[in-house]
Amino acid sequence: MSFWSALFGRGRGAAANTAKLSDPVDYKGFVIRATPYKNNGHYQCSGIIARESGGARKEHRFVRADAYASYDDAVNFTLNKARQIIDLQGERIFD
Repeated sequence: MSFWSALFGRGRGAAANTAKLSDPVDYKGFVIRATPYKNNGHYQCSGIIARESGGARKEHRFVRADAYASYDDAVNFTLNKARQIIDLQGERIFD
């Protein structure tokens, strides 16, 4: 497998790094979905914050350095982090 294939998730290792979406959570008019993915044997904190605005869907994707041994712990942290982002930035996350 080439360096570029490994870097961009193509090839044999791609399936192992695929993010699994959590159930959507509504928070202050936003929809949050945790998308933790396996990274070096742990689940990396990753998620999507979305909102319908003016008839268009806007999304903000984020990844944090935090990693957890269990999928459920990663989901819980990701959802809490997304709530914090919404509380601090609100609509500005889509700028």
